[in-house]
Amino acid sequence: MSAEIVLQPSANAASLAERRERLAAVRAALAEREADVAQIRSQLKAFEGRYLRRVGVLYAELDEIWARITEREADLYKSDSARRRAQEARERAQETHEAAFGAEQEAEEFDASPSLKTLFREVAKRIHPDFASDEAEQKHFTLLMTRANQAYSRGDAEALQRLLDDHLEVNAARADEGDGQALLRLARQIEHAERDIAALDREHEALLGSEIGQLYTDAEAAARENRDLLEELAAGLRERIADAQYRMEFVERQVSALGR
Repeated sequence: MSAEIVLQPSANAASLAERRERLAAVRAALAEREADVAQIRSQLKAFEGRYLRRVGVLYAELDEIWARITEREADLYKSDSARRRAQEARERAQETHEAAFGAEQEAEEFDASPSLKTLFREVAKRIHPDFASDEAEQKHFTLLMTRANQAYSRGDAEALQRLLDDHLEVNAARADEGDGQALLRLARQIEHAERDIAALDREHEALLGSEIGQLYTDAEAAARENRDLLEELAAGLRERIADAQYRMEFVERQVSALGR
């Protein structure tokens, strides 16, 4: 029994060292995943901006012309089906206009609510790198603070609350804790980090699998062949716009001939 008592602290110390080593490795992997996903978000956002400026505005222009065509055709034919087509075309034109010009306006209009600001300040008080107890924790807090800033910029109160809850849970028993409590705390920290890694992996997959993500992948593949996919799409749209404008002129002549 005495031998067992002597060995137990040593065994616990070894387990603690292993858990801390495992936590450091998982947090390093988490930081790497976070950097990868942040890069993908940034790349897709920049690409989407280029797409909207070069291609999206042309889709909006094309749909606007077709909305006007169908509206003039409704004046020409005076039928329920023509009026229905005109309404549908106008709704589609509104959608593409908002898609092409609305994202930037929404970003400019974002204003954090008082409750979001309060929650962000509470999170920052807990996880700011300046409050870290050692270098390892400082690195981890820097990662968490980056995630908090991103969540705040998106107005994502749920993500901020989750960061706060996680921090409170894993640090609740740190004062005067024994080896057993420390092992449990480290296990929870590892579990949360692995959960976050899995969530980032899912987000990474979803980002690249989205419509803009697939278009970005296609554009990158085209660039490797010295092709500009966005310019190819834009050129095709400019041709369609020219055809639509010709059709608009034809319909206007018909309407004018009938005095409508």
